[in-house]
Amino acid sequence: MGISKIIAIYTTRGDVGAFLCYPYLYNRYGEWIGWVNDKKQVYSVHGHYVGWLSSDPRILRKQSSGYLKPMNDPPPAPEPLMPPAIVPLAPMMPELPVGVNDVLEDHPDLMPAVDFGDLREDMD
Repeated sequence: MGISKIIAIYTTRGDVGAFLCYPYLYNRYGEWIGWVNDKKQVYSVHGHYVGWLSSDPRILRKQSSGYLKPMNDPPPAPEPLMPPAIVPLAPMMPELPVGVNDVLEDHPDLMPAVDFGDLREDMD
């Protein structure tokens, strides 16, 4: 399997919030925090729907979406990522429509690393 291009995912403020190495999403420390499917829907490592990947690129979520979508089984865990030391500046981000949130800015708890998170399954 070849290595995919690493794409910086930004917050609305223009900070790097995550990295995409398709289909896997990583936090700034290189820990796996989720994945993107072919429809640009974003899921946490625990299989919960998080939102969608916009073309900006940002991870967005409607306030009302909650946990309405069914869980998805996560893909096999990837190796940790070595984040790039230098990333391009963020593009100018348009304002978000009313009712849409930036997940990495407003709800980063929805995308914890594998070992963390309130939404993970119990070990029992």
